[in-house]
Amino acid sequence: MTIQGQLLWEPTEGAVADAAMTRFRHAYAPHCGNSSELHSWSITHPNSFWNAAWDFCGVVGDRGPGPAVIDTGMRSSQFFPGAEMCYAENLLLGGNRSGASPVAVISVGENGDRIEITWHQLRQQVAAAQQWLRRQGVQRGDHVAAWVPNTPQALVAMLATNSIGAVFTSTSPDFGVSGVLDRFAQVNPKVLIAADGYRYNGKEHERLSELNEVVRGLPNVRAVAVAAELGRDLPISIENVPLTDWHQLLAEPVGELEFVRQPISEPGLVLYSSGTTGKPKCIVHTATGVLLKQLTEHQLHCGIAPGDRVFYYTTCGWMMWNWLVSTLASGATIVLYDGSPMFPDPEGLWELAATEQVTLFGTSAKFLDACAKAEVKAGSHHDLKSLRTITSTGSPLSAEGFAYVYRSLKSDVHLASISGGTDLCGCFVLGDPTRAVHAGEIQGPALGCAIDVWDEVGQSLYENAGVRGELVCLEPFPSMPLKFANDPDGERYTSAYFERYPGVWAQGDFASWTKSHGFVIHGRSDATLNAGGVRIGTAEIYRQVEQLPEVAESLAIGQEWEGDTRIVLFLRLQPGQRLDETLSNKIRSQLRVECSPRHVPARIMQVSDLPRTRSGKLAELAVSDVVHDRKVRNTAALANPESLQEFADLPDLSR
Repeated sequence: MTIQGQLLWEPTEGAVADAAMTRFRHAYAPHCGNSSELHSWSITHPNSFWNAAWDFCGVVGDRGPGPAVIDTGMRSSQFFPGAEMCYAENLLLGGNRSGASPVAVISVGENGDRIEITWHQLRQQVAAAQQWLRRQGVQRGDHVAAWVPNTPQALVAMLATNSIGAVFTSTSPDFGVSGVLDRFAQVNPKVLIAADGYRYNGKEHERLSELNEVVRGLPNVRAVAVAAELGRDLPISIENVPLTDWHQLLAEPVGELEFVRQPISEPGLVLYSSGTTGKPKCIVHTATGVLLKQLTEHQLHCGIAPGDRVFYYTTCGWMMWNWLVSTLASGATIVLYDGSPMFPDPEGLWELAATEQVTLFGTSAKFLDACAKAEVKAGSHHDLKSLRTITSTGSPLSAEGFAYVYRSLKSDVHLASISGGTDLCGCFVLGDPTRAVHAGEIQGPALGCAIDVWDEVGQSLYENAGVRGELVCLEPFPSMPLKFANDPDGERYTSAYFERYPGVWAQGDFASWTKSHGFVIHGRSDATLNAGGVRIGTAEIYRQVEQLPEVAESLAIGQEWEGDTRIVLFLRLQPGQRLDETLSNKIRSQLRVECSPRHVPARIMQVSDLPRTRSGKLAELAVSDVVHDRKVRNTAALANPESLQEFADLPDLSR
């Protein structure tokens, strides 16, 4: 068994010397002896750091006069208040960087279809889309919504929208009508871009029939464009709104591509929370503020350079899509994939990584766990020599998950567990290519972000490694949301991040510092179990239980019981397995020995499926609502809402 904190990988001296993190430190903070000291400098000298980041990362735009940061508090600080820049321009000029490949985009479908798009072709397509949007009357500040799969169409739509100063928002086509309207109706888009359907797990899923209802629910839409991903015949109009064939409009002759540069404080992107606790939060971001933050993550923390090939398994409804496509600004080629990560088998994405010579492979902890369960040994079956970095997010990656990567995928790779969220469209804690990788640990805080872990009374736990508390950010950062939509007085914004510790951003993650000054994320603090007065992160339980070969996946909740809280553990077992007294005792023993008696569940139950969001995260709060006979606030946010029925009125939970 792998020990939490066990040393698994160290970069060579040559790799450390060549790392962008080191080159940045030598150029702008030579007094700092390592990346930890560089981080301290970045948060105590924010003006110097963000000016240096602008230069080193090659930001395109007019920086303007004045300081990089005017710090007037978390909610009101400004970054580069005199600057004007364009997100789309920065991404599309990435191909001009020395070392960039002629190819900007590689898109692979589940059915094997493969498309390459050069930088020139991408600019031509964006120009065509830009001119079509202008003909529809789209102007600066208008909203354009895309209900599309992870194909080049989404990228082109986003770049065209941003290039004219409009605001882009997207979600994936696996959302049904109510899920789409819960999101898009909050921003009243002027134009809707959709697909006739998508492919997943070997099946075609048609969406034209639902498109009528979506358009009916968006009364401000004056034009619709549809990409025929499944080759369906398209109607002339939808709900009396003119319909345009997206692929045809991109093939039209175009003029010069133009870019509207804007202040960094202007809205550019709208993202949505998962919506498992109610209607999704509609989070309004500045596109350029997000870009500044992500450039430091890409180039300094992940070592992304011109000519690299970056892949992330994501949909257009998850912030990692925005994170992926913005690597174009660093001169990388992005590799898009749309479909099931396990189709036709668990080796499929690793074969993709080998074939496309991917240098950074981004995925979720759940996918790595599934590969480990399936005993995938991609390092033996595929040539992964180009792969330098694997990033994992979405949920905590266990120590065993770390060990699996080095044992069965690649022994010489930088494995970076990263954590942040839609709220910042970036990372608070992530990898560092100049530091060692320890099992189960995130290597350190993001440059420019004053991250700490606080206890319940707001005291730092930095000197108390292993003691759990709330992950917080003490100083402003450029990708803070501008606002929430339909929140005129900012009450919902304040409640989401600043209610627990006034003036300090609380991320909602239950975390602890490590002895190596890294982090462990123990789960969401709103899903933390409080059994007998002791706070327990659900990830601690999952880590132990999911090591057992009989268990495919687990979910734990705290059930209110006789004036206290007791832990209830639900299991989805491997095919052919059944929960009996032997397995129950095995699970209890594992938790008692490896964690503590407090971690042992009062009830263990087998279910056929566990509910999860469309980005693959377990919906613990939804299960808790069902068990406590409370209304589940937004089942449309779930990929499999029908699974909740199994948790209602369980006899074993009434005794």
